[in-house]
Amino acid sequence: MIKVSVNGALGKMGSTVCNAVINNSETELIDSVDINSKNHKTPNGKLIHKDFSGIFSNNLPDVIVDFTNRETFINLSTISIPKGVNIVSGSTGLLDEDYKLLDELCKKFEVGVLSASNFAIGAVLMMKLAAVAGKYFDYADLIESHHENKIDAPSGTAISIAEAASVNIDKKYFQNIVEKETIKNTRGGSLNGVQIHSSRMPGRVARHELVFGGLGQTFTMIHDSIDRDSFMPGVILGVKEIIKKQNLVIGLDKIMGI
Repeated sequence: MIKVSVNGALGKMGSTVCNAVINNSETELIDSVDINSKNHKTPNGKLIHKDFSGIFSNNLPDVIVDFTNRETFINLSTISIPKGVNIVSGSTGLLDEDYKLLDELCKKFEVGVLSASNFAIGAVLMMKLAAVAGKYFDYADLIESHHENKIDAPSGTAISIAEAASVNIDKKYFQNIVEKETIKNTRGGSLNGVQIHSSRMPGRVARHELVFGGLGQTFTMIHDSIDRDSFMPGVILGVKEIIKKQNLVIGLDKIMGI
């Protein structure tokens, strides 16, 4: 059994991860962490500590699953990697310096860390298909929608999709430059010429729609995460595979072998 702790266990993603770990025959949920815990317990009765010291005092996990934020993830990494604990993280917004630090820590302590912007299998496939299709089109727009409490825009997944769409092109996509912008920023942001538009509203979990345009045609890809369970097969796959690694792995596609 792979012993798993969850960082952010009381959050929407964290609680979903807890249940996924409990329901898998190869993983065991042990004590976890959430800064908002007041002696809360996981669904299987394990204690949720307010900080990392509680789970590192005894019964070390094999893997910590983290869905928090950049700062918390980096802090977690500097504490847990030297103790030989592997990490699977969906926290986004990491900087180049963060990846450099993670890479150095993984190599020094021979520990595996998976950092991925999205754990939905379909979203990962969308990134790969975007890389294939991008070089055949001149324009690209990306519309992404998430729940109203998401703190960043655009999403980490949207950035990954835009980067994938640009990876095989020699120049930026063309853009329509309006002569008159009656409402500022109506055209959204831009990454390598991919025009990105972000929507935040109740009722959404995650939706990404990528539209390529060329002479006389458009080509559209859409991926919807209907609920947070859509991420769990990828999370569990990451947990099972990262214990075999001794390095930093960026992106679930590397774990999937695509």
